[in-house]
Amino acid sequence: MPSITFILPDATERTVQARSGSNVMRVALDHDLPGIIGECGGSATCSTCHVWVDAAWIDRLPIPSEDELDSLQFVAGDLRPGSRLGCQIGLHDELNGLRIELP
Repeated sequence: MPSITFILPDATERTVQARSGSNVMRVALDHDLPGIIGECGGSATCSTCHVWVDAAWIDRLPIPSEDELDSLQFVAGDLRPGSRLGCQIGLHDELNGLRIELP
């Protein structure tokens, strides 16, 4: 069961336990974290689960699909090198300690 630290918009941190097989969007919604809507339910079409992955973790994640990259062009916040859709970041034990900033 991986532990994920979310950096909230007010810069406070909240560490939660995530179920392997889930995704960052689902975990954020399950823990009522601000800034994640997940309007499309995880199909990478709405960009309302946009997050910033900590630089130390970017290379540990699979590369984004073309659909994810297309959806990222419509985010409401700033695009950064670590910009990803939370629904596309599948969670497993190797991601224990993952740090995610919420726009």
